[in-house]
Amino acid sequence: MSLNEAPIIVGLDIGTTKIAAIAGRKNEHGKLEILGFGRANSNGVQHGQVLNIDQTIKAIQQALQNCYESNPDLEITEVYVGIAGHHIKSLQTRGDMVRQDSENEIQRWEIDQLIENQRKTFIPAGDQIIDVIPQDFHVDNIQNIKEPCGYNGVKVGANFHIITGDRNAIRNINRAVEKSNLKTKDLVLQPLASASAVMSDIDMEAGVAILDIGGGTSDLAVFYEGILKHTAVIPFGGENITNDIRMGLGVLKSQAEAMKVQFGSALADEAKANAFITIPGLKGMPAKEISVKNLSQIIQARMSEILDFVSYHLKQVGLDGRALNGGVILTGGGAQLKHLIQLTEYATGLNARIGYPNEHLAPNHIEELKKPMYSTCLGLILKGYSDYEHKYKEFNEKYKKVEVPKKLTVDKTEITNTQEPINVNIEDRVRKMKFWDKFKHNLIELFKEEEDQVIK
Repeated sequence: MSLNEAPIIVGLDIGTTKIAAIAGRKNEHGKLEILGFGRANSNGVQHGQVLNIDQTIKAIQQALQNCYESNPDLEITEVYVGIAGHHIKSLQTRGDMVRQDSENEIQRWEIDQLIENQRKTFIPAGDQIIDVIPQDFHVDNIQNIKEPCGYNGVKVGANFHIITGDRNAIRNINRAVEKSNLKTKDLVLQPLASASAVMSDIDMEAGVAILDIGGGTSDLAVFYEGILKHTAVIPFGGENITNDIRMGLGVLKSQAEAMKVQFGSALADEAKANAFITIPGLKGMPAKEISVKNLSQIIQARMSEILDFVSYHLKQVGLDGRALNGGVILTGGGAQLKHLIQLTEYATGLNARIGYPNEHLAPNHIEELKKPMYSTCLGLILKGYSDYEHKYKEFNEKYKKVEVPKKLTVDKTEITNTQEPINVNIEDRVRKMKFWDKFKHNLIELFKEEEDQVIK
């Protein structure tokens, strides 16, 4: 697929603490080139759910405005949106389909039909199916098939992982996006988006649990033998830790957040016993001395609770420490807590590491986007490309290239086509090169203002 054919895809991560909009396109090496990036503080979202639509719209528009400032040539109309929240549920189903023509090889459209049939699965009233993910296929008596296209058989079927969410929560997200003059191209479960950004094929084969610690929720996706085995949304995140610090130490929310980021540790034993943080007093009141040890004990208590949920979900699907050779990959903003890897390994009995979304990014990306908090947003772009490539492949299979005849007749005038075809994409390429240079210059200026790092 050439650079000229690849579309620009935009991921919109509507989170509890931030809203991020990133526009990207795959280059000829299959890496993401970032063409626009904007973020804004989020106010109308709690625990991953849009509660105040007006405030969420303002935040989305601010993130988009910042994205346009980084690249004025962008036109954003459609977005891939992440969804989380404790209303998210998942269930396992099995579906089969008797084929009309068992003599011919199984075609892609039959598999798409099989997947579409699962959307009729009975779910509780008030819920809506967000995604249907096939796990492994079977054709007649042959089990555990990864790719059934090309097999022959009378009956084709699969085990499915179906993700559902609250209808009202989904409607609120769609409404906030539409009122921001955008169209939701697809809703993607956030742990799956994060997984695609930080996970390699080797991780998927080895077996891995991906924990995305966001502001309002912590999202879990478990893969084993190349198959998505389980997803879950844990209703605690970084905001809960901040609120615990605020309540436990009697400080303002902004002070609690600053202390968590600067001095916080997920292991109280690693914190210095004789270290203190001085917090200025309110309106003439004396300054407060906060023990770093006490701060870390509060953080450890809440993080341990989140990790207990992870262990519980792994037991639910029968996967213990011996099965997941890839261990736990920590991502999201909360993954930046000091000593979190050690606490995770202690609590789950699995190896742990931080998942950065670098692997899929082109070399000239923005340093800011290396942070794990942007995994979901970059994963949404990758999800968009996965859909696009699927349709592109399907289109090519359906419509084979037709050879142009040597003689073309237009209004009874004969034209002989003897020359090699002219490359009509030269101007397009030049325009896109200028577009990229202009974008790079704008981004550098934008990040200079924020005293952040710039494009390498």
